[in-house]
Amino acid sequence: MASKSLISVALLSLVMLFLAVGSNAGGIAIYWGQNGNEAMDVPNSVPRFKSCQAKGIKVILSIGGGAGGYTLASSADARQIATYLWNNFLGGQSSSRPLGDAVLDGIDFDIEGGTNQHWDELATYLSG
Repeated sequence: MASKSLISVALLSLVMLFLAVGSNAGGIAIYWGQNGNEAMDVPNSVPRFKSCQAKGIKVILSIGGGAGGYTLASSADARQIATYLWNNFLGGQSSSRPLGDAVLDGIDFDIEGGTNQHWDELATYLSG
């Protein structure tokens, strides 16, 4: 069963935030947090996220990547992770939101290693 520590490790080490540049750059995306050694200054990042969103730029959390193996052990595991992601990054509520009151526009699952089981259920739980 996946735990908060698994999510924390995945988020801290493999999280990428896609920020489409708001100038005339079109479809350019910026990847941040890909190597796991980037520090995030949350108080200063939230106004950067909100500023981008106010300009119509989507801010998306991407989980996974080419390094590591990712598994969900069961449907219950998928539901637990979906609940955690919803409450901490999307429209839900939690006292432990890493980005404060910022609400991201979506989540991308870049699962390149591990199993393919239960990821569709995770996506279904999130969309519900």
